[in-house]
Amino acid sequence: MKALVCKALGALEDLVVEEVPPPKAGDGDVLIRVEACGVNFADTLLIAGKYQIKPEPPFSPGMEVAGRVVGVGPGVSRCRPGDRVMAVLDYGGFAEEVAARETDVFLPPPEMDMVSAAAFPIVYGTSHIALADRASLRPGEVLAVHGAAGGAGLSAVEVGKAMDAIVIASAGGDQKTRIAREHGADHLIDYAQEDLRDRLKELTDGRGADVIYDPVGGAAFEASLRAVNWGGRLLVVGFAGGDVPQIPANILLVKNIAAIGVHWGSYRRHAPARLADSFDQLFRWYRQGRLRPRIAATYPLDRAVEALEALRARRATGKLVVTMA
Repeated sequence: MKALVCKALGALEDLVVEEVPPPKAGDGDVLIRVEACGVNFADTLLIAGKYQIKPEPPFSPGMEVAGRVVGVGPGVSRCRPGDRVMAVLDYGGFAEEVAARETDVFLPPPEMDMVSAAAFPIVYGTSHIALADRASLRPGEVLAVHGAAGGAGLSAVEVGKAMDAIVIASAGGDQKTRIAREHGADHLIDYAQEDLRDRLKELTDGRGADVIYDPVGGAAFEASLRAVNWGGRLLVVGFAGGDVPQIPANILLVKNIAAIGVHWGSYRRHAPARLADSFDQLFRWYRQGRLRPRIAATYPLDRAVEALEALRARRATGKLVVTMA
């Protein structure tokens, strides 16, 4: 089978597409013929050797796939050959076939096409767990979402609206803020033109946001610390801006706020039943038309490096997907 292979940690341009041995389904595994693979910022970190998981080369990146089941290992009871599925992986998704643990495999609604299914699990799963479990977002609360036109941010806008929050979306530029508006944001902040802290305060009559969803870090996080409401929750989702901020504990104390880490992938091992419940809710919202994955572009496998480069450069709005056809 063909796969995109990282032979040495480092540069994206060194990845190559080549023939590799197909995987085998072990105990509890589901063998999937991949039709599409979502592209994530974490893939670029994995290739650079800067992610929490550090596989030894050679390996294939790719953490979420959609396709059809072609085989199952001993002990599998929920999936059968022929099923349309999406799955989450540690890595390996940029390939024509993968083996995934059954607990990491989910059956998307029949209405969901395979490209959308490949773009769905990580960003929507992260946003739902972050807002529902980690922040306990309540109806009527003000949710501020940074990087609101990216895959993670745009999903947080939609999930926040599905949870009946008032959503303030911040992004850089008219095009990106317009996309956030199209996906349900109530208020917009163009931080290329406006001061993020001042505008958040203005839109909330000086109180600040009750919950802030931050996949960006850096200056956005610094502004958030000073624009979160008393008793608010600041969700640390990622650092797409490149800088990992340091948190002054005195601000947490004085404002009675919580800075909360969100590592969605750890739920796969520590609370897989919670993930299954989360996807049940997300699929209900999808069937109701409340969640609409935005696919910015698709790339064939032999152009997967272009997709990774576009994501790393933050040129994409919504999700990028690699297809195997």
